[in-house]
This record gives sequence, C-alpha cells and structure tokens, in this order.
Amino acid sequence: MEDKPVLLTKEGLQALEEELEQLVNGRRPEVAERIRQARDFGDIAENAEYTEAKNEQSLVEGRIQTLEAMVRNAVMIEEANRERGVVAAGAEVKVSSDEGEETYSIVGAAEADPLNGRISNESPLGRALLGHKAGDEVEWTSPIGTSRVKILTVT
Repeated sequence: MEDKPVLLTKEGLQALEEELEQLVNGRRPEVAERIRQARDFGDIAENAEYTEAKNEQSLVEGRIQTLEAMVRNAVMIEEANRERGVVAAGAEVKVSSDEGEETYSIVGAAEADPLNGRISNESPLGRALLGHKAGDEVEWTSPIGTSRVKILTVT
C-alpha cells in the first residue's frame, strides 16, 4: 500500500514529531512496565490489568505507526511557492455568507481543526475554495446541503 503525501505546516510537523517522541519515549515504556507488572500477578488468562495494558499497548503502537507514516510522507506547505491571492494550502481566506464572515486557514487534513478556523484542503469547503481569488463566489456541498460563499480576501 502506497502512503499518500501529508500536507503540513512547519508547526504541524513539529507537533507530530513531538507527539511521536512522547509516545515512543514516554507512553511506550510506561505501558510495557504495566504489562510486566500485570504478568507478575499470575494467570494472564483472567487478568484484567494485563488485558487492559495489552489493549493500551495496541492503541499506542497503532498511533506510533500512524505518526511515523505521516512524518515520513510529510510535504511542507511552502508559502513562498504559493501564488499570491489564489486560495491554496497555506492560505488564509476570509469569506462571507448568509451567516456572516469567517476566516479560515487552509491546511492539510492532519492539521484540520474546523472549530478553530483551520479547514482541510480536502474538506468540501476547502476543496471548493482552492484555485479561487478574492471576489469569486464559490458554491460547495456539505452534508446539510449546498451553500455559497464569497471570497473577500486571500493572504
């Protein structure tokens, strides 16, 4: 299976690397110690602590693998390579709609946080905005229906 590129800002990559470091050097050894201690209780077939620790180990190892793949396939969002005034990953876009004005940062899916104004370039709105300029009206479809926004500024 081929890994797909993961668009990240410099800050986003740093956050993923910090989380990976904490899991590898912090959580992984802690969970391994919990497993060792639970094994010492005796029969592991009926040992709830052992089962719980093994489940946690599985979750931690899965997250480590995910983070390693994301870091390995990271593609930096470079502002210098972006055409000014055109919506692309790394741009900040101010839009207006019937609900009012909103400002969004267009980021890769790994950094998306819609409640804090960071939308993915793969989201319905993010995808619809890509390639457009200030003054353009964009129609996009969400799970609740079709909406229109007008792009006010792109920085």
